[in-house]
Order: sequence, then structure tokens, then C-alpha cells
Amino acid sequence: MNIFADSSAWIALYDDQDKYHAPAQQAFRQLSSQTVVFVMTDYVIAETATMILYRAGHARAVRFGDWVLRSVNVRQIRVDVALWNEAWRLFKMYNDKEFSFVDCASFAVMRREHLADAFTFDHHFTQMGFRLWPGLRPGGK
Repeated sequence: MNIFADSSAWIALYDDQDKYHAPAQQAFRQLSSQTVVFVMTDYVIAETATMILYRAGHARAVRFGDWVLRSVNVRQIRVDVALWNEAWRLFKMYNDKEFSFVDCASFAVMRREHLADAFTFDHHFTQMGFRLWPGLRPGGK
């Protein structure tokens, strides 16, 4: 199974003070028990490492980065010109939403890769018609 993995899930997993830490741990255990490939952009990896650094310290940020870069269960997609242009188109189009540019790049990748599910706590993914895995909702429900 391929699933897009967003920064909110990784931040929650690596920051034990995050309000979604327990649901992130549970979801990661469930995903890890399956044959899963986490699809991530280089933007999500950079955003995640930075946020983990600020919230949980350098050592945890490095641990995350090392895991992502070594894991056979991660497929990193570099945002190229075509994806960047599609992300910018989405960013401009949805002026009624608070999508970040990184979100829009993630949406562009999910569409291109035909992914329906995202390991995330970010409700913006549901606003774009994607499913939170496994039915994750803010508050862990």
C-alpha cells in the first residue's frame, strides 16, 4: 500500500508533547504492520525536520531525517518544475482556504500518483477530497 505521509503525522510521532502523539503512534504501528510505502515530498521532509528541531530538539530531528533517508518504506518525490507549477496553480486557486504551499505541493503529488489516503492530522487534506488514514480526525478520533 502506498500512502502519502504529511509533516503533521511525523511531528506528532516524534514530539511526545504533541496533542496527536498517541494517535500518531497507534496509526504508525498499524501502518508498520502492513506492507506500506510512505510517499513524501522533499518539501514535507524539510518542513518536518525543521518543526521537529524547534519542538523536540536537534537529536530527534536528526533521528527522523536519518530514518526517512534510509528507510526502504519511504519513497521521496522531489518537487520538480511541473509539480511546482501545479502547486502554485492550486495555491492561487483556493484563496478561500488556508492551504500552505507545501500542502498544495502534496496535493499535486497525491493527484499525480493517484493516492487517496494521507497519514496526517491536517484537515486540509479532507478539504481536497483525500482521506485521513486510518480515519484520523483532529482529537485522534
